Amino acid sequence: MLTGTTPSENLVVQALQGETMGTTWSVRAVLPVELSLQSWRDGIQAALDLVDRQMSTYKPQSALSCFNAAPAGTWHAMPAECFEVIAHALQMARDSSGAYDPTVGPLVNLWGFGPDASRHEPPSDEAIAVARERIGWWKLKLDAATRSLYQPGGIYLDLSSVAKGYGVDLVGRYLDSIGIGAWLVEVGGELKGHGKKPDGSPWRIGVERPGAAVGAVENMDQLSRVVTLSGCAIATSGDYRRQFESAGRSYSHHIDPRTGQPVPHFVASVSVIAHDAMQADPLGTLMTVLGPVHGLAYARERGLAVLFLLHGKNGTEERLSPAFAEALRS
Repeated sequence: MLTGTTPSENLVVQALQGETMGTTWSVRAVLPVELSLQSWRDGIQAALDLVDRQMSTYKPQSALSCFNAAPAGTWHAMPAECFEVIAHALQMARDSSGAYDPTVGPLVNLWGFGPDASRHEPPSDEAIAVARERIGWWKLKLDAATRSLYQPGGIYLDLSSVAKGYGVDLVGRYLDSIGIGAWLVEVGGELKGHGKKPDGSPWRIGVERPGAAVGAVENMDQLSRVVTLSGCAIATSGDYRRQFESAGRSYSHHIDPRTGQPVPHFVASVSVIAHDAMQADPLGTLMTVLGPVHGLAYARERGLAVLFLLHGKNGTEERLSPAFAEALRS
């Protein structure tokens, strides 16, 4: 635990990085020059390993995989962290009338974007229809008192759209708990920043074009927008990350649970700013499914900060919500 006050001239930004959940993580933290962030690597990794251990669909023994494989009509006590994420995902599904649905796993797997083998051509309409029979967030029941989840039979939860964001938040909580007052945490492109750098400036994050990845500002010519993160998070969902082509058509890993089909690929990416990464991460998926017209309407109604980058006839086009525009001004 860090104690006392250190003059700003004795503070420096230190960095760590590693691997988790099939991707990478990085942490930048403001520390006295005589201390090393390396001392807290194990704690950072432990927080991320906990998320992976509980919520991975690639690990047969994870709490989530055990639930997915459970027989119909059974209740299952879930770890506190996993229950928190599931409850949040189901609330978003309810709020979006199923445009976001964490039970979309069978369709994700069918299209080759899950732990099953990848594919190079779309599945048949019949296979899609069979998978859709297993979809439906409303089929699940939660018991908050016991942190239990009811398996009605055949439900396969996929938390890949929220787990990385939750991991960012969990690492942030850990850094707060050991007294680190300024940090920037990134997991697989999802970020959250807290506090300020030694010179008093905020953490500045660039949304890049044309790939639309998010990261620390380096080449200003490649950036669509630059945002500051002070007690908030940003997450980006993009069609460039996972896709396949068949017969001249690209198929994105973002599956619309209402149709069973990948969303149209003219949405290059969506970036969402929110208080927590667990909020921003799945909102990016929801916005991608809704598309720029319905997505921005949803964002305006709820005061959400959303930036769409679209594949336009003349290159990348932007669409942003009023809240995102306000975030840029501030």
